Amino acid sequence: MKVTVDQDRCVASGQCVVAAAEVFDQRDEDGVVALLDPDPPAEQAADVRHAATVCPALAIQIED
Repeated sequence: MKVTVDQDRCVASGQCVVAAAEVFDQRDEDGVVALLDPDPPAEQAADVRHAATVCPALAIQIED
């Protein structure tokens, strides 16, 4: 699994961090998504997919 984020689309809702805190964080200055792990382990796949689903800006892309 490869994860990418579009920081320009991000609306800083923080839903990705709630869903997968090991993979996503938010920048302190503006709350925009910060990708911590672009290649998360398989055991985090469900959480990462959930994060992509709940992102209101659809700023998270997943490639299998």
